[in-house]
Amino acid sequence: MSLREQITAQRVQPFVERSEMSGAQGSMMRAAYQKLKREIHLAVLERVELERLSRMPPDQVRQEIAALIGRILDEQKAPANDLERKQLVVDVHDEMFGFGPLELLLRDPTVSDILVNTYRHTYVERRGRLEPTDVTFYDDAHLMKVIEKIVSRVGRRIDESCPMVDARLPDGSRVNAIIPPSAVDGPLLSIRRFAVTPLQVSDLIELQTLTPPMAEVLDGLARAKVNILVSGGTGSGKTTLLNILSGFIPADERIVTIEDAAELQLRQEHVLRLETRPPNIEGRGEITQRTLVRNALRMRPDRIILGEVRGDEALDMLNAMNTGHEGSLATIHANTPRDALTRLENMISMGGLSLPTKTMRQQIASAISVVVQATRLTDGRRKIISISELTGMEGDMINMQEIFTFRRSGVDSKGNVQGHFCATGVRPKFSERLQAFGVALPERIYDPTRHFDTA
Repeated sequence: MSLREQITAQRVQPFVERSEMSGAQGSMMRAAYQKLKREIHLAVLERVELERLSRMPPDQVRQEIAALIGRILDEQKAPANDLERKQLVVDVHDEMFGFGPLELLLRDPTVSDILVNTYRHTYVERRGRLEPTDVTFYDDAHLMKVIEKIVSRVGRRIDESCPMVDARLPDGSRVNAIIPPSAVDGPLLSIRRFAVTPLQVSDLIELQTLTPPMAEVLDGLARAKVNILVSGGTGSGKTTLLNILSGFIPADERIVTIEDAAELQLRQEHVLRLETRPPNIEGRGEITQRTLVRNALRMRPDRIILGEVRGDEALDMLNAMNTGHEGSLATIHANTPRDALTRLENMISMGGLSLPTKTMRQQIASAISVVVQATRLTDGRRKIISISELTGMEGDMINMQEIFTFRRSGVDSKGNVQGHFCATGVRPKFSERLQAFGVALPERIYDPTRHFDTA
């Protein structure tokens, strides 16, 4: 175990002990430690040469900081025991080379979301549930410094003239920040974390997000180059599912990904990642998703993966799916598969084209074959509650048929949603395409009498 891991492991117990203290006593101890940490941090910055440290190996940097902190504490005769001295080394290192107080949460693999509600309050999501933490910042300026460090690393900016920004961390986690004047009470920061080890389809089966038959069908759809739209609400696991689906794509295909903030973690080697860019301070230089979709068509892709359809790029995406780029994937915010199609219609209209409703629906029906609906349940768990197939047009309406569904039956005493997965008994039209691509699925997959109960 490295020195950093040892210190991090030793840090956990004091936080547990403080949380068990009385509220007033715990608050006083946290305030005293925060004050000491800030004083030591400022003292270290006055004495250290950051440029020299940046050229050193990480272990040597920590040793230098530890030695300097020890001297400063001895000079000031600060009342700090050995454990607090070790904590100060990690905290000051995080302030100088990391993201300050957030580093403790970023090292915790059980944390999926980090929500900073001004410098005073920080919440995390674990296992689908929000809970408060003891993590705080010194003040608004301290939080702003961390936000600016995050966004500057990906070439973004945030200030009063541009108070909102989307960015990402080095590990791919999605970041959103909003500051005054748009944020009334102070800077706000939200981090949607990615797992250190990307989830595999076996993990989703174990978590009861979907069933083995559903996984087999999704695998077959990806290998047979069927265009798939992943629909769901915020936090429902759309991006995670998109990563899973992309993992089924053969390694010899050329894939182009288009995102607002690059977060997809594709495991293939032949992947070209494109990212949008906001306008600069003069209002110029913006690169939209629509521009990137059009450019991607000139890059000879086998597949195009659009992180999220949210505007007039919807029409270009549908055109790409209809002109030889089969097997493309995209996500969209919607609560049901039918709502997803309605949202696509609205986005096509945003492009300024006054297409008849029937024409738009024909474009959608011919481009998209399957809609996968992901949902975050009231107990915090995420499930694929529907896999639906588009079967064409009947008059002015798009025909859809559900292939798999999740049926809720109630809630247990712990608040967990009860129910079961099952097939609807409908044999999908895409079965013929799967066979043509050599994907042979057994008929029992579509047996409606097979139920998969959730615990």
